[in-house]
Amino acid sequence: MSADIKRIAVFTSGGDAPGMNAAIRAVVRTATYHDLHIYGIKRGYEGMIKGQISRLETKDVGNIIHRGGTILKTARSKEFHTKKGRKQAYEALVAHDIDACVAIGGNGTFTGASVFNKEYDIPFVGIPGTIDNDLYGTDFTIGYDTAINTAIEAVDRIRDTADSHNRLFFVEVMGRHAGFIALSTGIGSGAASVLVPERSKSIEDLISMLKKGANRKKLFSLVIVAEGNKIGGATEIAQKVKEQFDYYDSKVAIIGHLQRGGAPSGFDRVLASRLGFGAVEALINGESNVMIGLQNNAIAYTPFKAAISKHKDLNEDLLKMAEILAL
Repeated sequence: MSADIKRIAVFTSGGDAPGMNAAIRAVVRTATYHDLHIYGIKRGYEGMIKGQISRLETKDVGNIIHRGGTILKTARSKEFHTKKGRKQAYEALVAHDIDACVAIGGNGTFTGASVFNKEYDIPFVGIPGTIDNDLYGTDFTIGYDTAINTAIEAVDRIRDTADSHNRLFFVEVMGRHAGFIALSTGIGSGAASVLVPERSKSIEDLISMLKKGANRKKLFSLVIVAEGNKIGGATEIAQKVKEQFDYYDSKVAIIGHLQRGGAPSGFDRVLASRLGFGAVEALINGESNVMIGLQNNAIAYTPFKAAISKHKDLNEDLLKMAEILAL
């Protein structure tokens, strides 16, 4: 064990993701097992600046593994972007004798941790908690599996209405910069087409595909739209399609923040537990300025710089498969 690590603080930052509580639980119980003092920081970097830091015991994380959201709350901090804000955060950590931190969040969280680590010699290990699954260095992020399940369940319900009324539904899911949720939702729900930010598809291409379905006397259709795809949101796309192709009665459904809430799936609970356990072990073993992730079902470390800057690509085989299965 690193002789320098006696007190660890854990916090959640950025958007909430189902499974964050399971990760907090794992961090607290693993730290306690190793006779380390563990502290929770409320409301991410904003709470760090304001000194909202308190001791956590094993009992404090009982009965939370199944809960969505985060018991430590979360926030986005403009003040932490300033040197003054980061200095205040450092002083608050020092006042509580914090030796290391576990940061649970996404790209912005790790960017903040990386900058802070360069300015102040406090080790940070990151746990990827974001439903978008867009962080380089891990096959899965906490919350992604739950978000897919939520989206697919919603699309299944929409399918019933689409089938009953011979309708074309454009279903918008989260994904401003990445199409992981849209692609998996499209495959899992049997959608006719998936529109993602990473691949260009014109309105003409989409209409051509829909016409093929109509020629086969297909009575209804579903199109999954990632909110950040290049030809617009679901409402805009539906209007453009309707102007050129009115075979179906077109409707729009935007799932929105429903994807972030709810109890985490079994997969997310296990993933979060593994990463929370691994984060404490990493700090004990002297790791710093890294994100802990899962690669080929094994724990792996990725420097914050790489996790933030490197692009995680969609699986081309899945993209091809989605198109073939939609025929």
